[in-house]
Amino acid sequence: MLLNAFIIVWRESLEAMLVIGILAAWAEGRGGSVRAGLWSGVAAGGALALALSAVMQGALGSLSDRGQEIFQALLILFAAALMTYMVLWMRRHARGLRREMEGALNRAAEHRGTWGIAAVAAVAVAREGAETVIFLQGMASGVGWGALLPSALAGLSLAAFTAWAAARGLRLLPQHQVLRVSANLLLLFAAGMLVLGTDRLIGMEWIPPGPDPLWDTSAWLDDGAGAGKWLADLFGYRARPAAANVLVFCAFWVLMAAQHWWSARATPSAAA
Repeated sequence: MLLNAFIIVWRESLEAMLVIGILAAWAEGRGGSVRAGLWSGVAAGGALALALSAVMQGALGSLSDRGQEIFQALLILFAAALMTYMVLWMRRHARGLRREMEGALNRAAEHRGTWGIAAVAAVAVAREGAETVIFLQGMASGVGWGALLPSALAGLSLAAFTAWAAARGLRLLPQHQVLRVSANLLLLFAAGMLVLGTDRLIGMEWIPPGPDPLWDTSAWLDDGAGAGKWLADLFGYRARPAAANVLVFCAFWVLMAAQHWWSARATPSAAA
């Protein structure tokens, strides 16, 4: 889970910093009030993400043990679904993101002035921050915030360095390749979180496990130690999986393959 937290925070923070870079470039030379509204919105977006974290922690602490168990299971599944949606959305919109954001800023500046600019910036930053909070909260259900915090801070630091290097033209790796690889990693993490969420639902007796275990590879690769535990934490590997785990994992990748095939099929049609 620690590497998951590192990569997720790095990826989400990098996206947020790229968004802020687009906003700042648009505001350059447009006057002090525009820039003030922009940075006020950025700060407000960050504050909204932190407020969401506090609300979720408060809600979790007010629940009974059974309520916490249900909340954590549903949050893990929601985080997996949100992570998958975010990756697919970015694949569709990444190329037009700058144009869309600049269009939104121009409309906001024209109709609502400084407050409109601040609102656009706040929503853009709050969205990235909220995604990060939900992803981390889902993972913290298994290991706790204290264990995730160092990895999350390291991911944030690397994102800041990556954004700084990109701004200075230090292209150590092609940006589109970095984002593509990280997107594929996030899909692997989402599959692992679905397996974890399925474990929780089975434990609460909300869904039947089916044949359990469906097989046993613990003699070759135990998921409780060494490389097996690393794969279990990252990607949902189970040495003795229930049939429900296997069904959910396979269904996820069948859907991802179908979506990829459909997108590849639709792209030439759109171009034509």
